[in-house]
Amino acid sequence: MSNHATAQLQTSPVRHDWSADEVQALFELPFNDLLFKAQSVHRQHFNPNEVQVSTLLSIKTGACPEDCKYCPQSAHYDTGLEKQRLLEVEAVLAKAKQAKEAGSTRFCMGAAWKHPTDRDMPYVLDMVKGVKEMGLETCMTLGMLKEDQAEQLAEAGLDYYNHNLDTSPEFYDKIITTRTYQDRLDTLGHVRDAGMKICSGGILGMGETANDRIGLLCQLANLPKQPESVPINMLVKVEGTPLEEVEDLDPLEFIRNIAVARIMMPKSHVRLSAGREQMSDELQSMAFFAGANSIFYGECLLTTPNPETHRDLQLFKRLGINVEQRIESSDEQQEQQIAKDLQAQQDDKLFYQA
Repeated sequence: MSNHATAQLQTSPVRHDWSADEVQALFELPFNDLLFKAQSVHRQHFNPNEVQVSTLLSIKTGACPEDCKYCPQSAHYDTGLEKQRLLEVEAVLAKAKQAKEAGSTRFCMGAAWKHPTDRDMPYVLDMVKGVKEMGLETCMTLGMLKEDQAEQLAEAGLDYYNHNLDTSPEFYDKIITTRTYQDRLDTLGHVRDAGMKICSGGILGMGETANDRIGLLCQLANLPKQPESVPINMLVKVEGTPLEEVEDLDPLEFIRNIAVARIMMPKSHVRLSAGREQMSDELQSMAFFAGANSIFYGECLLTTPNPETHRDLQLFKRLGINVEQRIESSDEQQEQQIAKDLQAQQDDKLFYQA
């Protein structure tokens, strides 16, 4: 094997000691250089032409006691959102079946709670078990968790728990005052200790500074174990929330964040989440090149619009992207398969001597 091919097979290490200065240097790279670096890292760990697909269902909508300034589900703001009780288990399973038929491999269930109650836990656990039996990966976002609640969810078969950090520690109290940053970190610790995988990311475009975006990525990458899934949300401005008039984030700055997230968290799925409805096909395509390899299917993300499924499939077809099929194997086996794929690409002259 040539030295060039060997270099292609070397994988970027997973680090937990990123400094703000290092991350700022990545953001300051020329745009093309940053995207090339991110795509190079991406190919070391993933098939560049596959995207993991999830469906998100709101199993309990509205009347949340938290005061997150971006959220239409907060009881603190009048956004005209219709409040709903916790859905019945059978209704959730019917939606999961539809999601699987539409091509989703992961079914995510979200409830507008500060934390789940003991009364609600049996229903939630039945949802996890039922979705798991369909052969789908399971994910939930239920607010803060106590240690025993995390253990119950893990025992029921929950694969992922979503709990976003949202932003940097420094900007956090400008957005949320009803729970602390440490509360969020504690919940992530309970999830990890229970043996589940973590889905944790943030929201961009809430009026934060570039330093806050750097701080968020440092927090995520420097966790004891990096999140297996990192949703990067673009703020969806909802009338009635305190952030409805905030200035839009430059779309190219959003892409830079995707690319830097990919470089810092090379083995994580980086997900395009809220805000895709406002993104052109061209911007989404650029995000995939920058290292995003996960999306939510479906017409809404909890309470905000999302591109319809057929539009996503049409874009995938135009880009030559396939839905990622989950690999039930060890990290070592996956690394060996990726090495084989890279060698095959070398043999096909997809890589060449510069």
